[in-house]
Amino acid sequence: MPIRQQLANAIRALSMDAVQKANSGHPGMPMGMADIAEVLWNDFLHHNPANPHWLNRDRFVLSNGHGSMLQYALLHLTGYDLSIEDIKQFRQLHSKTPGHPELGYTPGVETTTGPLGQGLANAIGMALAERTLAAQFNRPKHTIIDHYTYVFLGDGCLMEGISHEVCSLAGTQKLGKLIAFWDDNGISIDGHIEGWFTDNTPKRFAAYDWHVIPNIDGHNPEQIKQAIIQAQAVNDKPSLICCKTIIGFGAPTMAGTHEVHGAPLGEKEIQAAREKLNWHYPAFEIPNDIYAVWNAREKGNALETQWQTQFNEYQKTYPELAQELLRRLNKELPSAFLEKSTAFINLAQQKAENIATRKASQNTIASLATLLPEFIGGSADLTGSNLTTWPGFQGISSATPAGNYIYYGVREFGMSAIMNGIALYSGFIPFGGTFLTFTDYARNAVRMAALMKQRVIFVYTHDSLGLGEDGPTHQPIEHIAMLRLTPQLSVWRPCDTTESAVAWQQAILQNNKPSCLLFSRQNLPSQPRDEKTIQHIARGGYTLVDCVGTPSIILIATGSEVPLAVTAAKQLTEENRKVRVVSMPSTDHFDAQDEAYKESVLPKNVTARVAIEAGAKDYWYKYVGLQGKIIGMDRYGESAPASALFKAFGFTVENIVQTAKEL
Repeated sequence: MPIRQQLANAIRALSMDAVQKANSGHPGMPMGMADIAEVLWNDFLHHNPANPHWLNRDRFVLSNGHGSMLQYALLHLTGYDLSIEDIKQFRQLHSKTPGHPELGYTPGVETTTGPLGQGLANAIGMALAERTLAAQFNRPKHTIIDHYTYVFLGDGCLMEGISHEVCSLAGTQKLGKLIAFWDDNGISIDGHIEGWFTDNTPKRFAAYDWHVIPNIDGHNPEQIKQAIIQAQAVNDKPSLICCKTIIGFGAPTMAGTHEVHGAPLGEKEIQAAREKLNWHYPAFEIPNDIYAVWNAREKGNALETQWQTQFNEYQKTYPELAQELLRRLNKELPSAFLEKSTAFINLAQQKAENIATRKASQNTIASLATLLPEFIGGSADLTGSNLTTWPGFQGISSATPAGNYIYYGVREFGMSAIMNGIALYSGFIPFGGTFLTFTDYARNAVRMAALMKQRVIFVYTHDSLGLGEDGPTHQPIEHIAMLRLTPQLSVWRPCDTTESAVAWQQAILQNNKPSCLLFSRQNLPSQPRDEKTIQHIARGGYTLVDCVGTPSIILIATGSEVPLAVTAAKQLTEENRKVRVVSMPSTDHFDAQDEAYKESVLPKNVTARVAIEAGAKDYWYKYVGLQGKIIGMDRYGESAPASALFKAFGFTVENIVQTAKEL
């Protein structure tokens, strides 16, 4: 039997055995794509199993992440820190081999995949980041960033709408070092796909301006090899290699059927598959000669050593550039960042501008961009509304690859998932804007950013009824609460220029979680603060206006509702009531404070509390208790000027005062 077939069969055997032992999993795709993976990993992929984080490695993304055993088998066989015992613990609690590839669990896994299509989007983000970083740091005779991004994907990835969003953009961006392999097996969970997926995929991708290589036999190593060589030769278009495969290849009675997609084959079928594949070894046993051929440690070490020699020369010739590159790759901020960003916060307070917080955000971006060359901004076709550009920015394209701004087009979901890929690549801090209500489109990519703990900054403007006449389709209601309820996600809704600057600073300081910054369309007055109060903003919630002694009532507000609370407090104070106003731009930051601080802001003995926010009410019960009151939204909005809407829905000083008096 040809050695290549035996090498591929090692993948199939491990995949069958692991899924069977777990009594759960997806053996079909790993068995079907094993030959493609074998050729790619043994003949083309530049990587070093001893150092999964080597900068110039090729990136490999398994977008059809349900077939995770394919990747685990590859990582184990090529010499990563993934033992046969780890393979045996497939899908078990706290194992290094979870049901879908998860960033941080398994060395060599570049991104968490499973929600179909998002791995493809991440890969496009990585390819975009590679080209941009190379353009920013490579110099003549010193090409230190130069590698490919490979992605495996299936019919499910292509059925997901995000595939259109991101592949269209990848073609426009001419990402020539992105190579995708389509597992064209004609099967999805429900069966043969001709009842629901009859697209002409090669023509579809040709229309995106991709380089398409059709009709490759996914079980013919020589055809696969020649297709990859052909794809690498085209440097001005991403490539799609269309591989005809048989799902569950080698399973005598189940191959080519949907039964093999997502369930164990069973002992009888596995034994028959072993016979058909001429694989005469017990479960989880790989012969030493097969291990020896697969082992990529020596080759990987040689590749990295050769690159390191090049990088050493680069360091000698361009020491400052090399130092800057390493700083960015290590996610270290410039040494002066904290001092200078704090100075900008204080300046914002001094200026006391009465502007929309989206404009305050843009002013902050302009200041931070001078400190952070790693910024990559963008917007989903709302640049003029989100205000995400700054003086001197440059759009990224094939003609200007060293730029720092991406025009994503109307692709909220795609933008968000591409930003995840850029963050995963490292060396950049990506941010991108849309309207808050369109987090509905972007939601799963935001969740994935939180799951992977990536520093991605989502800029959401038009954050309430205050956007006015565009009406309920554009007015967010439940969205703020939904974001706050997402684990490992930081959410800021600032009330003025100073809080906006703090929100940006905190989002950048957190390099292990994403942030959502919610900004107003309408102008908001700047609130007076002393130095201590300014310092407390970063705690997420703080006393903005206070009384002498213990307050009799506390008003809690965020964003555009803070000025209403401040004015209401003034009126109540004039009626000899003791009132405290708490601005709470970030509930997650406030919740993370020690008990003593939280008690100093929201003392337990003051149960008369009113929360005011132009969004869903229910979230605020955790702060006002069942005895408190909430002025919020429990229905969708209307189309009208903002002032009329705020009055109609009770966001008025009069209503706040009346509600407070009722308590």
